[in-house]
Amino acid sequence: MAKPLSRILVIEDEPLVLREILKGLNAAARALDNPFGIAFGGVATAQAALAAIEADGDIQAVLVDDKLYTLEGASPRRSAAKTLQMSALELVQRITGLRPELNVYILIAKEQEDEVVDALFSEAVDGYFYREERDYRGIYRILNAQIQEKARTPFTDQLKNYVWMAKDQWHTPGHSSGESLRGSPWVSDFYEFMGDHVFDADLSVSVPMLDSLMEPKGVIAEAQAMAAKAFGARSTFFATNGTSSANKVIFQTLLAPGEKLLLDRNCHKSVHHGVVLSGAQPVYLDSALNRRFGLYGPVPRKSILEAIRRHPDAEALILTSCTYDGLRYDLAPIVAAAHAGGIKVIVDEAWYGFARFHPEFRPTALEAGADYATQSTHKVLSAFSQASMIHVNDPEFREHLFRENFNMHTSTSPQYALIASLDVARKQAVMEGYKLLARTLVLARELRQQISATGVFRVLELEDLLPEEVRHDGIRLDPTKVTVDVSGCGYTVDELQQELFDRYNIQIEKSTFNTITLLLSIGTTRSKVSRLYDALMRIAREKRAARRLVRTPEIPAFTKLRYLPRDAYYCGGELVPVFDDQERVNRALRGRVCADGVVPYPPGIPVLVPGQLITPAIAQYLANLLRSQKRIELHGIVQEGYQPCVRALRPAEERGLRRIG
Repeated sequence: MAKPLSRILVIEDEPLVLREILKGLNAAARALDNPFGIAFGGVATAQAALAAIEADGDIQAVLVDDKLYTLEGASPRRSAAKTLQMSALELVQRITGLRPELNVYILIAKEQEDEVVDALFSEAVDGYFYREERDYRGIYRILNAQIQEKARTPFTDQLKNYVWMAKDQWHTPGHSSGESLRGSPWVSDFYEFMGDHVFDADLSVSVPMLDSLMEPKGVIAEAQAMAAKAFGARSTFFATNGTSSANKVIFQTLLAPGEKLLLDRNCHKSVHHGVVLSGAQPVYLDSALNRRFGLYGPVPRKSILEAIRRHPDAEALILTSCTYDGLRYDLAPIVAAAHAGGIKVIVDEAWYGFARFHPEFRPTALEAGADYATQSTHKVLSAFSQASMIHVNDPEFREHLFRENFNMHTSTSPQYALIASLDVARKQAVMEGYKLLARTLVLARELRQQISATGVFRVLELEDLLPEEVRHDGIRLDPTKVTVDVSGCGYTVDELQQELFDRYNIQIEKSTFNTITLLLSIGTTRSKVSRLYDALMRIAREKRAARRLVRTPEIPAFTKLRYLPRDAYYCGGELVPVFDDQERVNRALRGRVCADGVVPYPPGIPVLVPGQLITPAIAQYLANLLRSQKRIELHGIVQEGYQPCVRALRPAEERGLRRIG
């Protein structure tokens, strides 16, 4: 089992003093219990300290002298003058700006205690030590205890403790720690495949010492508080139904029926489901479209600001940042404009939950001022599938209402392994997230260069991905999302995906008609990068003639919302065929109002939402998709025998609804 290494950086401008401090602290580390591999190193300047913190992901804490001077002008005839390098306040701000997860301690003189503490009161300082005391063992014990505190996983530790108690179970679940499967001639293979602890740790809410996700007061509450500190939130809540449920919970907390919501039409389908459940009146904002590659980007900032101006009665704005393809908004000015209008800001950060732990990816949504952020911890950190987090920074947060909505969507029998994995994912992000993300960034740069070096495949950079209308919006690219133009390889996208899967054992993330998207994570290794490059190079050397790739039909712009989505959705409706008896586009669809969400995958943008008017352009688009040779899922289309249909409102149902547009 790999053992941790924890470096503590001491910043002291007097070389002899620095040497003495390091000697004393390292002696204490050798003499005392040292489970985290603590070792002390030092530098004499603030700039050297910042360089070390940026380069060394094993640094866990920093010990800073409150006054850092440098000697200038020393000569045989003139004594050196002392010049202040950088104040402790500025250095602490620079350190926490670079790596907020680090613990920072200050060395102070007793006579300057009040002055230093007052100056650093609002900063992320974990403690102070008197310079004159030289209590190296005491300092070591405190630093060791602080690392131990950060490395705790309160819920996971308690879960393991309970499992080791080996209590007889007279409660759910029915497999009773796997007893029902272990000796079975029919299903013991499943037990062997999954392993003992999956079943040992699959417990019931009947175990009080493991707390309650629906009303946490013990180890779950503690784990959530540690996550809030790690991710920069006022409060954090663990979600075991994925970010899909997290978005719905926030909507039902912030929005009453009929209240307005501004939203990117490109949001995840859970957002559109949340509109139905909350009864909100949505104002849909069309995404920017890169027609060359069939990629939908962010909503132009101009459109967002115009929507904020035109809808001063809106309660909330929700955006996705970063997008599936790695495009991230410059959120701060958008959040500021929304807040100036009294509008809450929700950011779906499903694909960006790691961003807090490396400066390359910051600012996060919360750092940009968002009130709520939802993150799929399972997508980009080390949590199990379905394990997500809701982060709250709303100063007007109504916790009781939130809790009622949270419990409405949360199972009363949550899977404890999911909660434990969130606890562990937070620990890993805090203790080694910076180091792992730095490695991932290096691998992403290497992979981009290697793919483009094939001469056939080309990695798309920010300027390739950005639609024209958002080029001046300050949008940045998450380099861990790698989009590759495959139009020159001689395969269709579907054929290429199958070739990579069958011949090279590679499964990619997603595709458009002429691109594939690769997702790098903290679990990506150099070996995986090498195998992917080898596969693409072998395919490139086949020198197949480029083929004309069939472009996916372009989604029409949003039409009119005639009725609230919730009102339309809960009508019975009737099924209207997409094609008539002569296999032409059914004219009877035109002018009808859809009762369901109709969503083509990819790209996952709804062409119709409940309550939306069906125009000739939309009917033609649906027909084109259904006739397309490219494999596309069309969620919301109903198959009546062999006939694809759309559920539309009956005229009588429309007469009973309040029209909004």
